[in-house]
Amino acid sequence: MNHIFTIATDGPACHDFTRDVVSWLHRIGAGDGILTLLVRHTSASLLIQENADPDVRRDLLGWLDRIAPQADHPSMGWLSHRLEGPDDMPAHLKAAILPVSLQIPVTAGRMELGTWQGIYLVEHRRAPHRRQIAARFQPG
Repeated sequence: MNHIFTIATDGPACHDFTRDVVSWLHRIGAGDGILTLLVRHTSASLLIQENADPDVRRDLLGWLDRIAPQADHPSMGWLSHRLEGPDDMPAHLKAAILPVSLQIPVTAGRMELGTWQGIYLVEHRRAPHRRQIAARFQPG
């Protein structure tokens, strides 16, 4: 069973879409199996991360900005890909170090996430986007 989740973004952020996935698994009557998620963009990522304290996500985004600042930052003068703006190549670098796909075991229709874990789309670009995440539930 396949599905596409669409998430509207408005700049760098971690967008929690765990409830959307839970709802979809319920709608399709998922039992035991594996859920695979894939973000269909090269400048965004997927992440399983802390869902209780928003400071964790803020710190993560700040760390990503320190290791891959905008291309117009002096430390990034070596970048050659700049056609799509100063945040594009750094977004590709961030997506290269974070996952773009996830596999999550599902038991009796429930994802085997830990107590404080949520599923996030991590937007790396500054402009608004509509990001798509392809989902597939494979019964086991």
